[in-house]
Amino acid sequence: MNDRPTGIEIGLTNYGDKDFSLYLRRSFAKSMGYSNAMLAKPVVGIAYTPSGFNNCHRHFPELLEAVKRGVLAAGALPIDFPTISLGEGFLNPTSLKFRNLMSMDTEEMVRAQPMDAVVLMGGCDKTVPAQLMGAVSAGRPAVMLIGGPMMTGRHHGERLGACTDCRRFWAQYRAGKVDEKQINQIEGNLATTAGTCAVMGTASTMACIAEALGMILPGTAAIPAVHADRLRAAEATGALAVKLIGSKLTPDVIINQKSVENALRVLLAIGGSTNAIIHLTAIAGRAGVPVSLQRLNELSDTTPVLVNLKPVGNGYMEDFYAAGGMGVLLRELKDLLHLDAMIVTGETLGERLESDAVDWIDRSVIAERKSPLEPQGGLVALFGNLAPRGAILKRSAADSTLFEKEGRAVVFTSLADLAARVDDPDLDIQPDDFMVLQNAGPHSDSAMPESGYLPIPKKLATKGLKDMVRISDARMSGTAFGTIVLHVTPDSASGGPLGLVRNGDRIRLSVKERSITLLVDEAELKKRAAVTDLTPEQPARGYANLYAREILGADQGCDFNFLVPR
Repeated sequence: MNDRPTGIEIGLTNYGDKDFSLYLRRSFAKSMGYSNAMLAKPVVGIAYTPSGFNNCHRHFPELLEAVKRGVLAAGALPIDFPTISLGEGFLNPTSLKFRNLMSMDTEEMVRAQPMDAVVLMGGCDKTVPAQLMGAVSAGRPAVMLIGGPMMTGRHHGERLGACTDCRRFWAQYRAGKVDEKQINQIEGNLATTAGTCAVMGTASTMACIAEALGMILPGTAAIPAVHADRLRAAEATGALAVKLIGSKLTPDVIINQKSVENALRVLLAIGGSTNAIIHLTAIAGRAGVPVSLQRLNELSDTTPVLVNLKPVGNGYMEDFYAAGGMGVLLRELKDLLHLDAMIVTGETLGERLESDAVDWIDRSVIAERKSPLEPQGGLVALFGNLAPRGAILKRSAADSTLFEKEGRAVVFTSLADLAARVDDPDLDIQPDDFMVLQNAGPHSDSAMPESGYLPIPKKLATKGLKDMVRISDARMSGTAFGTIVLHVTPDSASGGPLGLVRNGDRIRLSVKERSITLLVDEAELKKRAAVTDLTPEQPARGYANLYAREILGADQGCDFNFLVPR
């Protein structure tokens, strides 16, 4: 038998007789109608993630056929296989809790099944990082295919796109400016096609990061889900997977210190989602590459925001694609990037940018470096006695008048407490106060949901207040906006100082100094720590038990301890 098996000969099931194992496998394959000629070809596996609980992926059957077309035309046999699919709005308590489970599913199925290379089909927020994490750990030739963003809808002549607009209108509804009839009409026009959120939310951010890392076909991050170019990209991705067969350019090679830093530059320039810090940290961590929040701040100081998309700007992903997309953005950042980083096509990033010319650019969407939307990057890390291992603020989507501020803490001890009291007319809160949410981090029962976008209390919202400082160990959607300090680490449930904040404490925020400080002396904090225990009860069984035992903090990407390479 061949010393280097290919196709269905890879990883034979062990019956103690290799020839019998192959004989049995071939007989089972023939039951599916494959000919001898097809079974002699190398195999491209396709990690396929449609689900009735994932609206973002409802066009995947058509995409799959295009991928298969590309694989077959290039001379290999495409075989799709299912993995877990994570639909952002359909999972309880939050999709992040199941990202690592999907990464394990992806890794093990890529490694266990006979394939020479794999196409990873993903799109919705956590599917892309989960698949990349799994692919890095599996170490097999792989290329990603992004599902693409939705096209926008319309309401009374205004373009709408999930989900920045959904948050904007919901805030108006809470403030009494939009009535029940209007909010129901808007609900039906926010998400009108297949695909991921139409703005620069987490899904779009991760698509751009996947391209910056070199893991997808150049120029394909922003193609709308329902655009014919998305099908052509799928076909080309299938063909590229065939070219990767036998290659040593595996994800664990492509994703390295240089490509990760390129991805951080892109994240900052697009004003991308805060979630991307967690995901990129986890992806890089699988390759043994640390992501330093101190280094993030250094890069942020020298990386301007160039992309005019909601929630930072005004446009949508379809505009970004029509404006020139990632190719244009990468050229604007060219002198800041590691151009010798390898990408999945086998080129360096520099070679790709030299060969991929764009003949027209919409500068209302992608700004020139000399005229940026913001002179510094969209994200900044904060440190201090409230966040010893860091916290994140999306300053490009925040109110800069709140960046240097001291306020009184109004504390909510849990999501249940928040829900019960935030709209209480007797709530003791003023516009200059700091809202603080505890026990919503990765070690809590709620598993770090996107609840950091604390609603403005109704008593303030009805008076016209649109933003105030909000602090938590939770996450927020990349589609959200506001002066919101997130990912406070260590989190409350693991004993972090956020859990020691009490109503009336003073907190100082300084974006200039990159600090978030609880103005309570150390002796008092020690007293509080001695009588405070926010540690959640350990789940008795199943995945919840595994999650509780193995989850790492936000600064380590919320990966599982046993999945990180030693």
